[in-house]
Amino acid sequence: MMVMKSYLSAMRENIIRWADDIGKADILIGIPCYNNESTIEHVFTTVAEGLHKHFPDKTKAILVSDGGSLDDTREVIESSSIPDDVHKNVGIYRGIPGKGTSIRAIFQTAEKLEVKGCAIFDSDLRNISDHWVKDMIEPILSGEADYLTPFYSRHKYDGTITNNIVYPMVRAIFGQNVRQPIGGDFGFSGEMAKYFANKHVWDTDVAKFGIDVWMTVTAMGEGFKLAQVNLGRKIHDAKDPASDLGPMFFQVVSTLFYLIGYFEKTWRDREEKIDIPVIRDNAELPDIQPIKTNIKKAISEFVDGFKHFDSFYRQILDHTNYSALKDIADETIANNRNHLNFKFSSELWAKILYDFAFIFQTWNRNRRRLVDIMTPLYFGRTAAYCLEVKDMTDEEAEKIVQAQAEKFEELKDYLGNKFTLWDE
Repeated sequence: MMVMKSYLSAMRENIIRWADDIGKADILIGIPCYNNESTIEHVFTTVAEGLHKHFPDKTKAILVSDGGSLDDTREVIESSSIPDDVHKNVGIYRGIPGKGTSIRAIFQTAEKLEVKGCAIFDSDLRNISDHWVKDMIEPILSGEADYLTPFYSRHKYDGTITNNIVYPMVRAIFGQNVRQPIGGDFGFSGEMAKYFANKHVWDTDVAKFGIDVWMTVTAMGEGFKLAQVNLGRKIHDAKDPASDLGPMFFQVVSTLFYLIGYFEKTWRDREEKIDIPVIRDNAELPDIQPIKTNIKKAISEFVDGFKHFDSFYRQILDHTNYSALKDIADETIANNRNHLNFKFSSELWAKILYDFAFIFQTWNRNRRRLVDIMTPLYFGRTAAYCLEVKDMTDEEAEKIVQAQAEKFEELKDYLGNKFTLWDE
């Protein structure tokens, strides 16, 4: 088995020399990417135009932090024309392959340049505008916030990991209503970039897809000032929520569960909810391409997974939750997996997630296996959600997401009591 070498810096020598040539900068925009030749030019040139247009008196730079793309992503950047007052570079980061390591290189570059404001934008955005750059940087430079998350409208089937796991859990447990905690586009101060860069997490799943939730929850847990920026609509390369999840699911969920344990004292001692304001307003809502989902496939994944992992669920879940889950699986099988009558309540889902989040803290075996065991249940809840909102508008579906998050809040003590008994 190949062991990945640890590196003190994700910056390669060409990036270090580039930063040395610049000296200091006021603003750095980072674009983490991997095989994005079809979308990267639009994101890159729009960011450059935004910097040129809205920050004419600032020293500004863009770093495209690439994961070793096998297509022409880097060549597209090299040949793109942007305003002369924007410094640019594209380089392959060093370290564990993943979005987190890509962003680590951006953090370290921001620290070296001693920037005042920094932002990160996904490389697959199709509707980014120059105002996104303005709205993600200005509140940082003015001191309105230390850390900014996006607030935007998405198709009702887009972001089901956010809608059904990360958003309701982060909102309920940490008491801060941040609608897109893993939205992909973030703004933060130079001091926060330095803080993130020097945390010892770069040999963990934070170096992969766990980075977004780690940044957001760490900002919450360490008491930084958060705000949300209304960016309007997000149009990007979305996936069918019933399709194979790949490594992202494990990395996001395991990082979130880890953070619940790491910041246990913080969230258990906090009773009040903190209002996270939505600032700026880029309310442009272009038409969005519908996302197709295979609900029958998701239900089959749930049923097959339940049969396969039944004995584990019996051990992991509270007896009442296990019985309710088994009833759903048995009824679905009895109905020949007829998806029209499939139900999986948000209350049961919240309790199941809380069961898994607690067991994660005490699980002495392979934690990857534990999250894998949870995956079929996620497909079940996702199928139920998609059925519930199938004939709704995106705005109507959002009310369902909010109602579920409120249910998670109501049941927060269910999780807290588990930790209390464990501590005793």
